[in-house]
Amino acid sequence: MSTKGSIKNGKGSYDSLAINNADNKEDNGEIKLEAKMSLLNGITVIVGSIIGSGIFVSPTGVIMHTGSTNVALIVWTASGIFSMVGAYCYAELGCMIKKSGADYAYIMETFGPFAAFVRLWVECMIVRPCSQAIVALTFSIYVLKPFFPDCPPPQDAARLLAVVCICTLAFVNCWDVKWATRVQDVFTYAKLLALLVIISAGAYQLFKGHTEHFSFDGTKTEVTSIALSFYSGLFAYNGWNYLNFIIEELKDPVKNLPRAIAISCTLCTVVYVLTNVAFYTTLSPKEVLSSEAVAVTFANNLFGMMAWTIPVFVALSTFGAVNGILLTSSRLFYAGACEGQMPEILTMIQTSRLTPAPAVICMALLSMCYLTSSNINGLINYVGFATWLSIGVSVLCVPWLRWAQPNLPRPIKVNLIFPIFYILATLFVTIVPMWASPVETGYGCLMIFSAVPVYLLFISWKSKPKCFTNAVGAVTQCFQKTMIVVGPKSQ
Repeated sequence: MSTKGSIKNGKGSYDSLAINNADNKEDNGEIKLEAKMSLLNGITVIVGSIIGSGIFVSPTGVIMHTGSTNVALIVWTASGIFSMVGAYCYAELGCMIKKSGADYAYIMETFGPFAAFVRLWVECMIVRPCSQAIVALTFSIYVLKPFFPDCPPPQDAARLLAVVCICTLAFVNCWDVKWATRVQDVFTYAKLLALLVIISAGAYQLFKGHTEHFSFDGTKTEVTSIALSFYSGLFAYNGWNYLNFIIEELKDPVKNLPRAIAISCTLCTVVYVLTNVAFYTTLSPKEVLSSEAVAVTFANNLFGMMAWTIPVFVALSTFGAVNGILLTSSRLFYAGACEGQMPEILTMIQTSRLTPAPAVICMALLSMCYLTSSNINGLINYVGFATWLSIGVSVLCVPWLRWAQPNLPRPIKVNLIFPIFYILATLFVTIVPMWASPVETGYGCLMIFSAVPVYLLFISWKSKPKCFTNAVGAVTQCFQKTMIVVGPKSQ
């Protein structure tokens, strides 16, 4: 099958945001990736990826496992610092290995295809779709909460609305990448406005002397509880590594990547801590624990007739976060598919809309599978174990490559104290909770180990029977015709 004007970047891989502008065309008819993102764009990507549902659902999980307000604030601050250290390590890797796929590419370069596939499997099958399900559920809960002020919204209604949210944004991302990026920009500002309103109200409460809830009373001292509290805290900061997925589009990455990371992570840490301070100027730890939607309870106590504005802003925030996950996740699917570690259909582009429709649809379907559970805290523990274990392996690439390939060009060179600290902290937040939350971590381990037979059957086994390869090819062609998409073999 021959198609006019195939879609690829300069390295032969396919990229979702590289195909949204006809000005990128070269004389040979190809569309190539260009570096058009400024420092401000990079900051917007990170801030928009980090600030989503986490700040509105994680306060409950953090206070549940810390027991006191002051320790909860310490966990929020430490989680931000922990994320900054990880992002700093990723800055070295991103400027040294300039490939799409971020940590997947780093592990591929460092530890080879099997370890990279496990990372890809964890990210694609657990982290991204589960995170998107959490954000979509948070969106639906905040939309429904004003209609159910005295009781939790019905679980079935929340799940159905979450499905509508995911399907709507999947359509937007399949229809036009420009639409998706505009949605991301608009809703990033909306979420910052929502947090600014909450922080301002908290500052007013502090000015009036409402500090009665700030204490160490009720602090839980069990190591397992503290470790579980970091699952919720770190979940809220998830997304700090997303700029590395689009480093090829960032202008002067050696200069702008570390700056974007430093500014955005610092901003998010300050905003998160101040938002939690605002919550506890009005709500007691018990009230936070019993609340289905902390920001709604906060607004009901302070804003009177205008309380409806906060759930609206939160819904906008989480809606934009679902879009951000869909927008960035397609890059990971692309990177894996172009390495031959994901189905070929995921490398393909819709011919008329020039969007990565197969990858977007796959991501949406996987996310909706996780909506069979409406237990947000359980899902956070589930995704937290897989996330920080795999990111810890990515950070391990820094000292490993210093030893194995010392001559690689390193425009940014971090002190080895930072990756060592990050790896040790990762071991703490992944191993310790196994005793306190064995069900969620057990499911996480099973999903990770399931990568082994998949790798052996579909990737490592090269001499597959002809009937098997023909069947796979027929399914691929069926999807290709249904979605009208073309891929790298269509040149």
